[in-house]
Amino acid sequence: MQTLTIIIADDHPLFRGALSQALQGMAEELVIIEAGDFDAARRAAQSNTDTDLMLLDLAMPGVSGFSGLMSLRAEFSALPIVIVSATDDGATVRRALDLGASGFISKSSGLDDIRSGIHTVLEGDIWAPKTDLSAVEEDPGMTDLVERLKTLTPQQSRVLAMLGEGLLNKQIAYELGVSEATIKAHVSAILLKLNVDSRTQAVIKLSKINTALVA
Repeated sequence: MQTLTIIIADDHPLFRGALSQALQGMAEELVIIEAGDFDAARRAAQSNTDTDLMLLDLAMPGVSGFSGLMSLRAEFSALPIVIVSATDDGATVRRALDLGASGFISKSSGLDDIRSGIHTVLEGDIWAPKTDLSAVEEDPGMTDLVERLKTLTPQQSRVLAMLGEGLLNKQIAYELGVSEATIKAHVSAILLKLNVDSRTQAVIKLSKINTALVA
């Protein structure tokens, strides 16, 4: 690959530096964009539409766990996102892949594994650490919730993420450039798909997906 543009989104400068070092030599022209919080990661993706890959930490200022992944997948559907996390148990890895990640790299991985994972995803395949992805989900309701979240359209996922940020319908409508009536329709569809009666319950469901995440 001659030119490669990668966004590294992690709030720890030392780890961003380590990932940057791991990427050296992977392309003739390597462009690395660092982001220390979720908003910076989103802005980087918006400003660099030719980005080949994003490496995303699950625990960053400005977002809670899988909510960030879901939001970015909805907004940048063509951008492969690889989760980089210290929490690398089978349930977390499987949940990330189920919610749209193109790969999962453990922060304890060695240099060769990191490079192999990135190469694999850039070639269009999925990368996951050597862990047991078949482990039974400890919370039976979590499997159902993930399946329901997967039925949301990209726009519905964005609306749900904004609900989670505490935005009102009119604020979401402004951000997305649509009418408030359109947002109300999206919210109604979200409530139906998540089998809840109110936007507050929908936000609680969204937060539940992150409760098992510690890093």
